[in-house]
This record gives sequence, C-alpha cells and structure tokens, in this order.
Amino acid sequence: MRSESADSGERLTNEMNVTDILGSPEEEYSNFVYVVAAIAALNGLLFGFDIGIISGALLYIKQSFALSTFLQEVVVSGVLVGAMLGAAVGGGLADRFGRRRLTIAGAAVFFAGSIGMGLSPNVTWLVGFRFVVGIAVGVASIVGPLHISETAPPSIRGSLGFLQQLAITLGILLAYLVSYAFAPTFAGIPGWRWMLAFGAVPAAVLGIGMYFLPESPRWLVEKGRDDEARDVLSRIRADADIEEEMDEINEVSEIESEGNLADLLEPWLRPALLVGIGLAVFQQISGINTIIYYAPTILKNIGFGNVASIVGTVGVGIVNVLLTVVAILLVDRIGRRPLLLVGVGGMTVMLGILGLGFYLPSLSGIVGYVTLGSMILYVAFYAVSLGPVFWLMISEIYPLRIRGTAEGVASVFNWGANLLVALTFLSLIQRIGEALSFWILGVCCLAAFVFIYFRVPETKGRSLEEIESTLRESTFVGSDGDSGTTEYEPDVRE
Repeated sequence: MRSESADSGERLTNEMNVTDILGSPEEEYSNFVYVVAAIAALNGLLFGFDIGIISGALLYIKQSFALSTFLQEVVVSGVLVGAMLGAAVGGGLADRFGRRRLTIAGAAVFFAGSIGMGLSPNVTWLVGFRFVVGIAVGVASIVGPLHISETAPPSIRGSLGFLQQLAITLGILLAYLVSYAFAPTFAGIPGWRWMLAFGAVPAAVLGIGMYFLPESPRWLVEKGRDDEARDVLSRIRADADIEEEMDEINEVSEIESEGNLADLLEPWLRPALLVGIGLAVFQQISGINTIIYYAPTILKNIGFGNVASIVGTVGVGIVNVLLTVVAILLVDRIGRRPLLLVGVGGMTVMLGILGLGFYLPSLSGIVGYVTLGSMILYVAFYAVSLGPVFWLMISEIYPLRIRGTAEGVASVFNWGANLLVALTFLSLIQRIGEALSFWILGVCCLAAFVFIYFRVPETKGRSLEEIESTLRESTFVGSDGDSGTTEYEPDVRE
C-alpha cells in the first residue's frame, strides 16, 4: 500500500493491524470489507444458535410433552426438513433477488419462528415452528457465505469466509449459555420456552445490520447495474484501482447466459458439483451433529445430571469457537486442503477412541471423562477442517451465473444428510450401542479423508474468476506452491 499524507498513513497502520491477523494481502481494501463480512456472517449465528439451542432445550421439552425417543428425533429434525426447503429455494432466490434482500427476509422469518416456538402449546406446534425456522436457517446457510465470498478480496477471502463458521460456533456457544441461564425454569415458565424464543434476538440484530449494508458487487454486475457495483467496490477496496476488477467480473459475466439447475450437469461443471456434494454429505455423516444435538443426552446417559450435562457441553462449545479462530489464522496461509486432511484424520482417530470408551468394561468408571475428552478433541479437529472449509469452498468453486443455485444444491445434500443422522442416531444407539455407532461414524470420516485426498482442489489465493477459468479449461487445479496440485482431467468419453 502507498500513503501520500499523514491521514492515509494512519489509515494504513490501522488496516495493517487487522491484516496482521488475517493475512498479508496483495491488493488494497478498506476496513469496511470486515464490517460487511462480519454482519453477513451473522447468518451463521442464526444457523448455529438454532442447532445448538435444541440440545439443551430437549432435556426439558421431553419432560413437558412426555416425548418418546422417536418424537425427540422428530423435534430435532423439524428444523432440518425446513432447512432442506430453504436451501433448495434459497439459492435461486439469492440469484434472482440479491443477497441482501434475501438475508433480511430470512431474518424476519427466523424472528417470527423463534417467538412461535417459545409459545408452542404442544409438540405439533413446536415441530411446525421449527420447520418455519428451518427455512430461514437453510437460506442463511447459503446467503451468508455467498455474500462474503463475492465482496472479499482473494488474498483474505478464506479468512473472511471462515467468519461464517466462527459465527456458527459462537451461535452454538451462545445457545449453550442461554440453555444454562434458563434451565430448568425462569420466572415460573419452563426454561425451554425462553431458550427457543431467545433466537429472536440475533435475528433482529442480523436484519437491522444487513439493512445498512450494500449488495454484492458481483450480483449487481450480473444484473447490469455496473455503476452500483463500482460504488460498492470503491467502498470496500479503499484507494485501489477497481477498474481492473470490474473488467474481470464483466468479462466473465459477458460470456455467460442466465444460469439454471440443468447447467450444473454440464461436463465442465461436474467436477465442482462433485466436490460440493461430496463435502456436503461427508460434513454431516462424519457425525458432528450427533455431538451438537445430543451431547447433553449422551453425557446424561453416562451419569451426568441435566445441568451438569449442559455445563459439559459448554466446554465443547468453547473449544469449537477457539479452534475456529485458529482456522481463520491458518486458512489463507496453509490452504484449504491441508486443513481438511489433518482435521478429518484427527476426527477419525477421536471417533475410534470415543467408541472404545463405551466398548471396554474396564473403562466403565472413567467413561464419562473419556467420552467428554474425545468429544472435545473431535470437535476441535472438526472446527479447523470440515466445519468451515465446506461452507467456504462451495462459495468459491461455482460460476457467478449459478453460484447461488449451486450452493443451494450442495446445501440441500448437506441438510439431507444432517436429517438422516438426526433421525437415526438415538435409535441406532438403542439398537447396536454407542461403541458401534461411533465406529460407523469413524468409517465415514475415513471415507471422507480418501475423497478429499483425491478429489478436492486448493483454491487459496485465487480470484473467483480465476477458479471459474480453470473449470472452463477442464483443469480444476488447486495449488499452493510447494504443496502440489490436484487436477481434474476432462473425460474423453464426453
């Protein structure tokens, strides 16, 4: 960066304080880009709060409504069915109406659904409002990463993209703390009602914050609103020459027609489609939400009380947040692939140990500590790998014209796999026991490691337009210098 006055020199110093943490950029940008990313990432806070709050609330909901194991799974899964719908339509809506307006609409739906859950008179109404909230969660899981990736400079896109995952982990931790604060009753009202209704607070913060943010410049270009896009880029790129970036965006936009779902099956897009769907499914069948949804239930089953189970889960949430911060510091330095491989390898080992803790009778006296320790380390490895990298990569690897739609497809598979796990995990434990259940999840992690090693490219430091160019050239290549490359060669049969 260059400074021509004392004022610009002071600005340079302030920006460097931030970039010392998030990486060393090659281009200029203002601190406003961090404001945009931070507020857009609050989509993840809604996402995380909802999947986290049910773990603590479920302990008391099942007492209020005398829920069977199956109905507990239905209560948990109601939001996932809604999320599948939200993800299915959210991508297309984001491409049609814009990232900003859709985020505001999603926040309003989440606000109303949270209040409805807290007031639910019976389990039917509760599941119904969880479905409504799920629609907002599905939309949030798409539009947050999308908005961030399309406004962030390439050199810090990974770090800013991980803010979404950091917000998810903060939302989960907030949910655990809210669960602890309101358990078991508050002001004479069952605590689970306060827990679920509290979701209206972060929803209001997101809606108000997003109202004051600009639209994605790349979406504006796609809609022919170049002057508005140029104005947005001038706000987030400081004194940098934005015309080169505008030319690059326009060059890609001009060779594209309006995208649709069928375009994802074109031969040149199939490698990206495979990566997105593969990571989506593996993120869930690796077992993370068995921990997020059912950690208090698991801990209670091995001897912890209700409140003690929630306190133990808070420790899991704190580790999730801290290791996500570590991932933010590393992603633009060492890349996406190394984080994925190390993290998934560690998850595989921890699930093996977790199953062993339930399997060996000699450990029965300390199984609670073995279980809690393995859960914490498992979450730590997840937090630096599959957790954030999946959401980051599906916001990077697809062309502009179908980016929202493609993210929607990946998210539908993600929520579908999430639903499968949530609906079957407690029943699976009842049928085959904890040890075999966790070992099955470990095998899924091992399969994820193989998939990542052979199929997932590196996208570190490359612009979204450069990534699209490699797709068009049938060489979906990821490289971070000395670490090597991963290539997708065209299929000669096509």
